Amino acid sequence: MLKVSVISPERTLFEGEVDSLVAPAFDGEVGILGGHAPMMTLLGRGELRLGTGAGGRRFAVVGGFLQVVDDQVRVVTEQATEVGAR
Repeated sequence: MLKVSVISPERTLFEGEVDSLVAPAFDGEVGILGGHAPMMTLLGRGELRLGTGAGGRRFAVVGGFLQVVDDQVRVVTEQATEVGAR
């Protein structure tokens, strides 16, 4: 399980646990699962996908960065909008 925070300049869009995460890094997509090595990358433009056993959530993001440390993922983006918001 990953503890994920998705933060935009306006507010925190998501905070919770997910099984997996796929993010648009500046040089291509990056997938994160539990036990991932520590890393940091710049984000590009694309879709951030958070996967859970019951489905997931998606966000259109532009810029920012992603940090992974000890199964905690922080996504800080310049701009984010939930895709298919409930």
